[in-house]
Amino acid sequence: MLLLSDKSMVFDHADPYAVSGYVNQHVGHHCIKLPAKGDLSASLSHRKFANLDLCRISYGGSVRVTSDALETIYHLQVLLKGHCLWRHHHDEHFLAPGELLLINPDDPVDLTYSDDCEKFIVKLPVSLLQAACEEQRWKLPQQGIHFTRNLYSLQELESLTRLLGLVCLEAEADDSALQVQEHYSRIIASKLLTQLGSNLSRELPLPQAAPFEHLIEYIEANLKQDISAEHLAACAQISLRSLYALFERHSGSTPKQYIRESKLARINSCLRDPSCHVRSVTEIALDYGFTHLGRFSECYKNSFGELPSDTLRRRS
Repeated sequence: MLLLSDKSMVFDHADPYAVSGYVNQHVGHHCIKLPAKGDLSASLSHRKFANLDLCRISYGGSVRVTSDALETIYHLQVLLKGHCLWRHHHDEHFLAPGELLLINPDDPVDLTYSDDCEKFIVKLPVSLLQAACEEQRWKLPQQGIHFTRNLYSLQELESLTRLLGLVCLEAEADDSALQVQEHYSRIIASKLLTQLGSNLSRELPLPQAAPFEHLIEYIEANLKQDISAEHLAACAQISLRSLYALFERHSGSTPKQYIRESKLARINSCLRDPSCHVRSVTEIALDYGFTHLGRFSECYKNSFGELPSDTLRRRS
């Protein structure tokens, strides 16, 4: 499996500290500890891919890499050659070629490369995985997404392995478009969330029309309340943008317009129904949140072709 070719080479037979400085700038802050003696020769290939960073790195010697928690990024690392010692929570794990390590943002980094070690690393921002959760309508854990299993064999993740290969080919393509890169990035995030063990609850999304039907039921049951679009989005566990798209698709209007028209329809029904006790137009308008009576009368007439007082008068 080729993950970045020499076409992406940034350093070749270079000073490890120069490579480390570049990694600090583009991939994640870390410190390296080199042997006291020896003439090490490091190499690095790197590509920016939408909001991901892809790199293939070798320090050419036994190097210990340490870092505090990365906080805003996840590190996906694939061991290509040699071996790597990972120290984690007082345990030690040796990675062999063909193994994958996923480091959470709140995990400190402590890795020791062998002389012949070469790695492929993907830096993924926290925001990318959060966006994937929102897109799939999965519930985001309050404490954030945390991968509970960190080590895998690539044989377990065959489709992910192929995806990474395709991403590297696209990253090195001369005509790679940003829109295509962003599409691949979202797929990688979704793939990680579905294939790797985490604290995420991946409940199946409701049928497309169901969230809208539930929102309509909620609106009808609470027409006398001041219902905001933000509150509806929170009730449906979707973004504000998704809420507006839902209403546009099913009603051809915005949430605010739909709520206003529903309030007016309820008022019209009450004004026409002799069994519905209405003392005055002003009282029922205020009951449904219309505090500007002149504007209320205008909206009512636009909807029903007459003033609310005329509707009430005709009933009697």
